[in-house]
Amino acid sequence: MKLSVVVPMLNEESAIAATLRAIRAGAPDAEIVVVDGASADRSVERARALCDILLHAPRGRPRQMNAGADAASGDVLAFVHADTLVPAAFGADIAAAMADSRVVGGRFDVALDDPHPLCVLIGNLISLRSRLSRTATGDQAIFVRREVFRALGGFPDFPICEDLDFARRMKRAGRVACLRSRVITSARRWRRRGILRTVLTMWTIRALYLAGVSPSRLSRIYADMR
Repeated sequence: MKLSVVVPMLNEESAIAATLRAIRAGAPDAEIVVVDGASADRSVERARALCDILLHAPRGRPRQMNAGADAASGDVLAFVHADTLVPAAFGADIAAAMADSRVVGGRFDVALDDPHPLCVLIGNLISLRSRLSRTATGDQAIFVRREVFRALGGFPDFPICEDLDFARRMKRAGRVACLRSRVITSARRWRRRGILRTVLTMWTIRALYLAGVSPSRLSRIYADMR
């Protein structure tokens, strides 16, 4: 199995180096593809020496991830946000999951990089909800067989909830592996907007999406709630 890890990036100079080093340590043989969406800081400079392929694509996480998948050569694709640290056994965990031919893809449990009890609880609840629903958010390092990704048409060009849409379609395509090992993602949006307010916003957006509200309208609602 050859693993390619796609990292969409936009103005992440403070985080991208640690993210890429963690990927290299956790999956030494993986191909790392960074896709920049026109960063205005030093993100590109910091990423260039730490990845195998550096691309530029139109801004927008789904567009950047799809561009990275097109350029990648692996038969398994993993998508890692630029502010997320993968576990030490990242590559081995994915390989073990994909050894089962019935598995089309999967995701990791998640923890926030903040010891505040509410942040710990949020990470645990996200992981539990994901395990019960067999879906995932983009913060959970979604991985998928390349042929399945292509068959599903990649990530939809949505302004929001592209990860939920893809995860739900992946679940319908076959078995989803819910790995117990954790990725650690930044809690900066919770700290910046307030923990309870951010949780309420995310739950509201998710509920409206599942109720059928269009992503374009959700994007406007999300902007108003921020």
